[in-house]
Amino acid sequence: MSTNYDVIILGSGPAGFACAMQSSKLEKKVLVVEANPNYLGGTWINTGTVPSKALREAARTIHEFQSQFGFQEEKKPYDRFKMKDLLQFKDEIIERENDRIQRYLDKNHVDVVHGFGRLEDSQTVEVTKQNGETESFTGDNILISTGSSPTPPTDFTIDHDKILDNQSLLELTHIPRRLVIAGAGVNAIEYATIFALMGTRVTILNNKSDYLTFLDHEIKEILEETIEENQITVRNNVTLDDVDFNPLRVCTEARYHHIDQPEETRVIEAEHVLYIGHRHPNSEDVGLRNISLPTDKSGFIKVNDHYQSNIENIYAAGDVIGFPSLASASFSQGRRAACHMFGVPTPDEPANFPHGIHSIPEISHIGLTEEEAKEQDIDYTIGRAYFKNTTQADLSIHRKGMLKLVFDTQSLKLLGVHIIGAQACDLIHVGQSVMAYDGDIRYFIRHVLNYPSYSEAFRTAAFNGINRVYKAGVKYKNILNDED
Repeated sequence: MSTNYDVIILGSGPAGFACAMQSSKLEKKVLVVEANPNYLGGTWINTGTVPSKALREAARTIHEFQSQFGFQEEKKPYDRFKMKDLLQFKDEIIERENDRIQRYLDKNHVDVVHGFGRLEDSQTVEVTKQNGETESFTGDNILISTGSSPTPPTDFTIDHDKILDNQSLLELTHIPRRLVIAGAGVNAIEYATIFALMGTRVTILNNKSDYLTFLDHEIKEILEETIEENQITVRNNVTLDDVDFNPLRVCTEARYHHIDQPEETRVIEAEHVLYIGHRHPNSEDVGLRNISLPTDKSGFIKVNDHYQSNIENIYAAGDVIGFPSLASASFSQGRRAACHMFGVPTPDEPANFPHGIHSIPEISHIGLTEEEAKEQDIDYTIGRAYFKNTTQADLSIHRKGMLKLVFDTQSLKLLGVHIIGAQACDLIHVGQSVMAYDGDIRYFIRHVLNYPSYSEAFRTAAFNGINRVYKAGVKYKNILNDED
């Protein structure tokens, strides 16, 4: 059976979903091919972004309860709460999100077929269903948004019992008392802070000399303070060699060595080891060779600024094209790809977009760090606001944090915003909006911001920066009234 569509989309993650919705709004006939036989949303909804953030919210709620009602502190969260109860919340979220996606697609008359899609030629997709049956569909345009998968370890096997990946971690029946995390990227830091606040003793094994090096140095310092306060141990420059269960000590042993001392094996005892590998694109076996579509050496599909490959009607978006591999960016990529397919002009993509780390506390940033401003020889000034001096943070018992503004000393133009603390991933969009319109820090002083609120930190940081420019204590009436 061959059915013609305006666009066929491989994958229903954020890029695929956004492309489907935008295409349907343009009154195009759309087909989404999803490999998962039961669910939509891919890693975004089912095994990655949404479930991990659901667990984070549960951990944050527990921490807030423990912090506010100190008489319960003699009991660790793992003694008071069952993991299955926390994950029931996660499962309910996933179910609702899947229903929501299906409802939106149905409402906009987007067809969905479950099965593994493979390109036969530049306009034909063969779908192999779970029962082995195949069906072919044709489309004028094709979007490849098949996402990415974690690379498996080379020296041991993930058994989903003692050695976990990010999916089996979310299926635990208990809160572990000791957890080793192999990896120190964003996901590792997120999970480390989540489990630490539930009472787990966490050790991170990092094969690099440092972690999250892209953060502004002051934000990183506060993160390191938080990690130390939560008794998270970070071991840098080490390699995980093997993981095995020791029946005599009834524990899982993680064996590792320091990169500079390969002959000296060290052992950490834990209940579980969480292995977080690098992610590789799901570009194999989708028929790229059939249409001679090139990838880079890592398997990422090469695209132009419109997410169009070197084949005119073939587009790609999301993790399968590489950086930045963020759900937030993938939504935009899928929408922009759809617009280009059907001749709808879109403004140039903004140079700056926010990054969010859903650790506890949250971290988010956009624009230049202080280090980058210095390297570019910009005459810059810093404005800071500490959450401990903000009423809302005091009320919410989230006093740890800082909001930092980087701005041009002469024009006061906002160049970067860096936040660590509660609601950082929401707050960042205030700074993003000002930067998008080439605004300066006077915006935060001239406009009324809700009180009490975390947004108040923007005003405090702006005043702090103005004081630095005009040598604290000197009147700055002229600069506040200057419209030039």
